[in-house]
Amino acid sequence: MKTTFHTLVIVCALALPGCLSPITLNRAVVAYDEAITDAIAKQLLVNIARAERHQPIHFTGVSNIAATFDFRVSAGATPTLTGDAGRTLMPIFGGSVAGNPTISIVPIEGEEFAKRMLSPFNEAKLILLLRQRFDIDLLLRLMAQELRIRQNGEDIAFRNKPADHAGYEKFRRAVLHLSAIQDSNQLYVEPLNFERVWTIPANSVTAEGFLALERDYFVTYNQPENTYTLRKPVTGRIRITNYDPATLSSEERARLSEETEDEHINDVSFDIRAGHFGGEYPMKGHFRLRSFNAMLHFLARSLGEDSEYHVDKDPLTPEVAENPVFTMEMVKSDGNPSGVDLAIQSHGTYYAVRTDGPLTRWNREAFQLLYLLFQMTVTEIPRLGVPSITIAK
Repeated sequence: MKTTFHTLVIVCALALPGCLSPITLNRAVVAYDEAITDAIAKQLLVNIARAERHQPIHFTGVSNIAATFDFRVSAGATPTLTGDAGRTLMPIFGGSVAGNPTISIVPIEGEEFAKRMLSPFNEAKLILLLRQRFDIDLLLRLMAQELRIRQNGEDIAFRNKPADHAGYEKFRRAVLHLSAIQDSNQLYVEPLNFERVWTIPANSVTAEGFLALERDYFVTYNQPENTYTLRKPVTGRIRITNYDPATLSSEERARLSEETEDEHINDVSFDIRAGHFGGEYPMKGHFRLRSFNAMLHFLARSLGEDSEYHVDKDPLTPEVAENPVFTMEMVKSDGNPSGVDLAIQSHGTYYAVRTDGPLTRWNREAFQLLYLLFQMTVTEIPRLGVPSITIAK
């Protein structure tokens, strides 16, 4: 009887750490993940507050977390409370877990990071987010610096800046029109695929040259003219349209692509044509994107220095689902605000994203977008060879 009891105590004692370790690991991973995400979110709010006061912007990242756990198990026995206490023993098991994390914090700084903070986003990043079904008006209101439309042979810029009333209102009406088209699932975001064609004399091509051409081109021989026709598929720049670009001829797609060849990599072209949904208000031009640093300052100025205001849609624009006054509405108060997801205090003032009322979804998505754009801005945080602050608990 004693042998059986001792065996039971040993088996259970050995099994206890195995039961505790997966649970502890899962809780630790989730806790650290939440802590890091929360820290980045708060830094975004802090830097908006700094930008409002025209102070330097700075970010800090967690480069490494090394967490060790100390599992302790105790086992014993005690007489049962009923029955023959001299003959029956009840086992007692105990366990504890102590965490010992070491966290390395690295300042995110240097020339490379500064360049990425100050460099405008390129077309590919906006299109990537647009294909994740973000609202196009939210994306452009946050990411675009200005709308540029060609008039009388020259580009006219309409700035996304409330102080520039005429430019700001033209910009807002343009993105509202694109939003209405998107709401009706009639917005296309496709590359301009076309085919380039060349004709060369057959006598000018050697056998070796012909084999080389076949690797890169579709080659056909024209016997009456004794020439080769070379064809090569080309993927041009992406264009936002209210029609399917595949319905255009290859020649027209090539012509449209040539129009965008001189545009900057941070320009996003659009072409809204008559005869399609939203064509009552035809537009053609491009949006010029801005940097992450410019986005933070835009949001900071919206707190008062250059506040956004309501702009009605154009009378020719179909109904839109939402038309918020602010790209991302924030709460600024002397006391800790209630009903918000997250708040920080800076210079005695509390800042938070407004997450109550009818525009809660919009504001949360705006902050999520800001978070994603920050992740697209920073490079991987170095883990070794840089000065860091290490915290051992």
